[in-house]
Amino acid sequence: MFDLVRTHQRLLQFILLLLIVPSFALWGISGYTGFMDKATDVLKVDGNPITMQEIDAAAKRQADRIGVQGQITQSLGFRQAVLDELLQQRLMGFALKHLNLRVSNEALAQNLKRIPEIRALYEANGSFDAAKYRQLLASNGMSVEQFEGSQRFDLMAQQLVSSVARTELPTPKLANQITALYGVERQIQALAFSASDYVKKVNPSEAEIKAFYEANTKLFATPEELDVQFLVLQADPKEDAKTFGDKADTFANLTYEQADSLKPAADKLKLSIQSQKGITRTSAASLPKSSPLNNAKVLQALFRDDAIKNKRNIEAVQISPGVFVSARITEFHPASTLPLQDVLAEVKRQVSLQLAEKLATAAAAERFTALQKDPKNTAGFTPAVWISRNKPVNLSAESLDAVMAVDAGKLPIAVSIANTGTGTTLYVVEEVRPATMLDPKVQQAQAQQLNQLAAQADFASFMMHWRDSAGVKIINPLKQASASSAAGS
Repeated sequence: MFDLVRTHQRLLQFILLLLIVPSFALWGISGYTGFMDKATDVLKVDGNPITMQEIDAAAKRQADRIGVQGQITQSLGFRQAVLDELLQQRLMGFALKHLNLRVSNEALAQNLKRIPEIRALYEANGSFDAAKYRQLLASNGMSVEQFEGSQRFDLMAQQLVSSVARTELPTPKLANQITALYGVERQIQALAFSASDYVKKVNPSEAEIKAFYEANTKLFATPEELDVQFLVLQADPKEDAKTFGDKADTFANLTYEQADSLKPAADKLKLSIQSQKGITRTSAASLPKSSPLNNAKVLQALFRDDAIKNKRNIEAVQISPGVFVSARITEFHPASTLPLQDVLAEVKRQVSLQLAEKLATAAAAERFTALQKDPKNTAGFTPAVWISRNKPVNLSAESLDAVMAVDAGKLPIAVSIANTGTGTTLYVVEEVRPATMLDPKVQQAQAQQLNQLAAQADFASFMMHWRDSAGVKIINPLKQASASSAAGS
């Protein structure tokens, strides 16, 4: 099949670095029209709205493409990523329009020849079958004008992104100076005040345990679960394609038309009805990942309202070439919160850790105060080690930043880092020494990374300029999808 999504991936190769989801099908210049209902406008770009309907449609396409669950696609984070993608594409279109970029017919023709399905339409003598070309596009729901317009948009955007993203640091000397800073080393000693070391000193009261449980009931909730029956139709290698195709049609028709039971399809095609309990929205934990019940499309279909409320067969799903699945729910177990007595030990453990963390933090604060007066008193600290941004040893990013930020002219100096949930770690920075000679390959790799970061920063600035120029205006802030919307998708 003529895969339009595959052939348009070049458009946002660089922009994808700024997004958390892959690129959707190309909207192109034609994305400026339709859905003008102001009541559903989310934001406007150059006076043209991006509507809730557009976001819902794009979210559904992306969900179908990557096979994620409905609950995820209705999350605010997923929908915000969809909106960000649409906004980026609109801004790119706005920029291209105002920069008056053009793509010649010759450049377009050369680009189209790279698409295998179109290249196949050229005859040996070099002639092109225009009728088959139009038919091919029509079968994918596009006219020649729409498709070639989107291709022109692709090429213009590619050229624009490539030119903006070519940013490099002004001189190799500057890159070398920056990489040298990454090699500067500092000698440190460390002392950890861990909550686990103070657990034996605490004994939470019944009131503290109850208060924690009531404030954190979500931690002790069981997810909704399904008990299901399912059928798997798998092609026999000895069968020809037509025979299996007929079986697949029968399988799909019977499971859909007689949706109250899998038995008619099982009897007709001599299949065994299988059962499984404890299916959640994300997986059947007791089954291998290759199980049909761990297929994202099957799980998504099973957790739709119709399947849950009416316990009807889901429509047949092709989970791989030659493999079809249908299933139905026999029992639905809604999400629930475990009673306190059932999770008492876990609640007590977590409350104890919280109380222990407070003791550890207090002890660390006392020692830190003493270190500020006498930073050379490092009794109990780990042996001294040399660290740098190139060689962080076991320091977290936050700890490394704090250690590397202290004034080298005031050493030795103490630093306190809170490790939320576990305690506090104290560091004493004792000495500083310049970077040793870097491996040329490492230095070159770091310079390339710096250039990439500079390119990303330049591109972000470029897009911000066009965002301001296009007068992006938020009309209705994006919100979590409603339950009814989720059911509809």
